[in-house]
Amino acid sequence: MRFEISKVLDAIEGRVCTDPSLARAVLDLAEVIRYQDIDGGRPASLLRLGMVIDALSRELEEDSVQVYAVVHRALLSDADLTSNERMVVRRWADDGLVEVLDNPGDRMLEVADLLGLPVLSRVRFDGLRGRFPWLVEQPGRVVAPVPGAGGPVFIAHVGGGHAPVAGKRSPTGMKLLARQWRCPESGCALFGGGGGGGAFADLAGGADRSPAAQPPPSLRNGVPTCPRHGARLGDGGPRPRTEVLAVRVGGLVRRRFVLSEEQPVVAGRAPEQEGGIMLGQWLNDEARRWISRGHVRFELRVGEVIVTDVSTNGSGIRPAGSMNEADRIPLAPQQSRVLGENDMVELYPGVQIGRAEELPTGAPFTPTSVMAEAPTMAMRLPRP
Repeated sequence: MRFEISKVLDAIEGRVCTDPSLARAVLDLAEVIRYQDIDGGRPASLLRLGMVIDALSRELEEDSVQVYAVVHRALLSDADLTSNERMVVRRWADDGLVEVLDNPGDRMLEVADLLGLPVLSRVRFDGLRGRFPWLVEQPGRVVAPVPGAGGPVFIAHVGGGHAPVAGKRSPTGMKLLARQWRCPESGCALFGGGGGGGAFADLAGGADRSPAAQPPPSLRNGVPTCPRHGARLGDGGPRPRTEVLAVRVGGLVRRRFVLSEEQPVVAGRAPEQEGGIMLGQWLNDEARRWISRGHVRFELRVGEVIVTDVSTNGSGIRPAGSMNEADRIPLAPQQSRVLGENDMVELYPGVQIGRAEELPTGAPFTPTSVMAEAPTMAMRLPRP
């Protein structure tokens, strides 16, 4: 059972990030792990984060959703968690996948404000409505995970309804995200070279963090500040341009990924290139035979997405997402084309990649659960 739980935690790890382009909601991890009524289990369990992520995936009708988690520093030594769970949270902190803070509630709302994300929380934040007017003005921006049939569901604090609603990035957030920032503290996992800064700071040594994936700085008296160290951040110059692309298979948005000017991204059945987008797990047998290991390469040049077919069978471009075969433009092997604002590249019928906002889901949805490896249903479902 311990091995199975470790596999679940590994799956959950793939759904937490501080990347502004990929996060779909923000939450306080210390609060989520104590939603005891969700499964009737022990006082604190990191598996409850997986349950909430699965619920978010169902509500957004999108697979592989990621969340932006802020973590109270005390959680790193919380005796209600198992030693393995504490080790996992520390690793997330050291790798910059979560923010570790002394006051996560304020930071959670700040991130939601800057990035336009919904908040998953049972706290009402009544005393902060003046600072964050959207707490009242935008129903669905704050939703509470509560027990439901088959797992948690969301109920909005204001205005009824249950689906989490995203807002727009604030003007301040857009300005902050246009720059890359540097923390003066050595080894800062959020605004440094990756790794370090956490409970195992002396032992950490992760890969360099892309400046395109940096979280938004915290603003203290209008000054960009590292939320973890409280240090004033240095301006490291313009942040690399990015585009968020999404994979849709059979009408379902299966995952999002970020394309930056720093390096191209290859998508295919099982790309060998670092950072490649693997599609094989979602393909039927015919699609696996047609789609090459590395099928298409995406590059971002001067703000334009360039797609190049690197397969043996070719692809196609569907202008403005049209499903009319007469509109499909063939893309031969080794041929390149600028991907228009509403275009999508089709690797095989029903397998498309395009800008995330242009790929709405359009099929009955069954999400891939991060809890699939949980050893018992009791860990996933509320007790009757």
